Amino acid sequence: MKYVALWLSTIAIIMFILQLVIPGFTDSLVLNQSSFQEPWRFISSIFLHGSLIHLIYNLFALILFGLILEKFIGAKKFLLVFFISGIIANLIAINFYNLSLGASGAIFGIIGCLTILKPNMPVFAFSIPMPLFIASIIWIIGDLIQTFVPSNIGTIAHLSGIIIGILFGFFYRKKQETKKIIVNIPEVYARNWENHYLK
Repeated sequence: MKYVALWLSTIAIIMFILQLVIPGFTDSLVLNQSSFQEPWRFISSIFLHGSLIHLIYNLFALILFGLILEKFIGAKKFLLVFFISGIIANLIAINFYNLSLGASGAIFGIIGCLTILKPNMPVFAFSIPMPLFIASIIWIIGDLIQTFVPSNIGTIAHLSGIIIGILFGFFYRKKQETKKIIVNIPEVYARNWENHYLK
């Protein structure tokens, strides 16, 4: 399976349409204080959004960074980063917010993982081109500041997600560094070497 970020984006779009046309749909799936009795909310809320602008911003980041990360680590590992980051971000966020929705925690997990694997990758953030690790530092600082300012932004979920993503990034980078390089030598060359040096 390829282009997983596009499939996830499609699910989010379908879910948003259902939010608009089915009364009570959002309330039945949003992350809230009932989530520990209805644990599917920790996943379903990832695909819900509060407005069209919220959806567009998240889909833009998911497609942009998601397709790049999937290219480097593969679809299965990408899905692991997405869902684990999103779920853990929700598990933490529920302790700070009465309700929460959106893919931001999962998306910040993707960004955190990509930051460790490709820190110098150029991105266009805040209308300025910069390395990804610089952009991530600015995003983290911005969320830390906004955490103490009343707003509708789930900064705790952002920070939780990017921390989980960073941990994934270190794990995957370590595996890449320790991966053995296997060199396949054609048998005919091996035979010629044996005949020349061992006889």
